Amino acid sequence: MLEAVLAQGRAAAERLMADQCLIRRATGEGSDDDGNVVKTYEDLYAGKCRVQQTSAQAAQEDVGEDFQLMLRLEVHLPMSVTGLEAGDEVTITASAHDPDLPGRTFLVRDLFHKTHATARRVGVTERTS
Repeated sequence: MLEAVLAQGRAAAERLMADQCLIRRATGEGSDDDGNVVKTYEDLYAGKCRVQQTSAQAAQEDVGEDFQLMLRLEVHLPMSVTGLEAGDEVTITASAHDPDLPGRTFLVRDLFHKTHATARRVGVTERTS
């Protein structure tokens, strides 16, 4: 009985995932055709997601002489997405309802685990300045 209810909840959560994203992990460094050093990445997931802002307030950080405003959001993913780590990058590739989302890149900061979860919720930050 519980498994059936959980499956229904997961299906309902996935129906709300109207955005698309690419999640990747930095694996090292390489060089481009001009000899510039560039990061290399491994793609971990490409597919549906949902972006939710968890609070209206942003964290302010002073980094050296630079002031940065960090927005905290959650990205909801299907439960089949596993193996994510803090520092992974989430880039929104398409959005059905918010034309400002595609192209935004977030960094995974928090991983939430729950026995009866209907979606994989990942805490992310976006640097806005």
